[in-house]
Amino acid sequence: MITLTYEYKLAPTLKQIQVFDQWLEICRSVWNFALRERKDWANSRKCDINACSIVSEYIITPVFKRPTYASQCKALTAAKKEFPQLKIVHSQVLQQVLKQLETAFVSMWEKGFGFPRFKKKMRSFVFPQMSEKDLVGDVIKLPSIGMVKMYLSRPIPDRFSLKQARIVKRASGYYIMLSLQCNVNVPDVPPHGEPLGIDVGLRRFVATSEGELVERPRFFVDTQSQLKLLQRRLKHKKKGSKNWRKLNQKIALLHEHISNSRKDWHFKLSHHLCNQAGMIFAEDLNLKAMSRGMLCKHTLDAGFGQFLSILSWVCWKRDVYFAKVNCNGTSQTCPMCDTPTEKDLSVRVHDCVCGYRTDRDVAAAQVVKKRGLLSLNADGQAVKQNVCGVDLTGIEISSQEALKQKTQTARFGIPRQIA
Repeated sequence: MITLTYEYKLAPTLKQIQVFDQWLEICRSVWNFALRERKDWANSRKCDINACSIVSEYIITPVFKRPTYASQCKALTAAKKEFPQLKIVHSQVLQQVLKQLETAFVSMWEKGFGFPRFKKKMRSFVFPQMSEKDLVGDVIKLPSIGMVKMYLSRPIPDRFSLKQARIVKRASGYYIMLSLQCNVNVPDVPPHGEPLGIDVGLRRFVATSEGELVERPRFFVDTQSQLKLLQRRLKHKKKGSKNWRKLNQKIALLHEHISNSRKDWHFKLSHHLCNQAGMIFAEDLNLKAMSRGMLCKHTLDAGFGQFLSILSWVCWKRDVYFAKVNCNGTSQTCPMCDTPTEKDLSVRVHDCVCGYRTDRDVAAAQVVKKRGLLSLNADGQAVKQNVCGVDLTGIEISSQEALKQKTQTARFGIPRQIA
């Protein structure tokens, strides 16, 4: 099963914009009320039975069970009789708000995420059940709203069906994210082709094992002076006034421009790397720790996590094998003789006792490449390069693997032709 998400900009009418804003406000109130109910229940179970807080204490009877997605959906149905404004929003949209809250709590318990917060603004809502009948050309039919025009910047791929739609509000307008599914089983990309190791950093954004150095664009830092000027002007405006809203809109548009520029550059760099190799290896970095250091602003500006996520997606899309390796000591090891060569950050040249001399970041990328190939060998997969193998230039594979590659289905259900 393949799932794709295509994003398009909407062109709603003024009346539809008012409906979107009203729905977002109602969804925000449902989120905050449901979260308040869960927090009150949790606070009532915190204190010991023989000790209560001096200031105040939450008292909820023991009969009252922990609020869940099912119980809150049932309470939402009863609340519509008391609060008629809840009937304005489609019932499934409000249920998705409660489901999103349940997912946030599950992520907190199982993945170590933070406690869900109250929302000052709601930026999106979801229609979970959509079909291809709702999409006619550049017009989509939304339940309880009607026909909304959108800019069809790229066509919907064949054999894909529409499953759900998410309306997103941004500074530049409203967007719709369509979830498309195709009932095709696509196997994982096997290791093949020329390997390439990459090392990411702040001095150079990417250094490859082939010696290519890519400088880091400073998306936020270059526009920081303009952003600082606008925020300084905003401080002297009366909060809630017309000029305050206009200036707030300018700041939001500038932030969106920075985000879009960074993501566009990450996609272009990912495609550039995929043009060079059939296997790409990267470091498995602790991005959370990197974003809390002394250079946290520059680390967040670079967006290493977003780049690695986009790179893995582009590799999957273009049949390039992608894997992460251990990042410990990549810059302190010689790629030729594996001798530990300790050096601080001020030393930018790798100079080993074996006589190998190169750029520090390039040497780290070569170590990443070497570790990636060793990890494949440890998994029982051959990594020997050949000039004229079973298919094209790539790895030497067994006859069973070759037969598997001949019969597998390519992306989007199109049969792959392998000689």
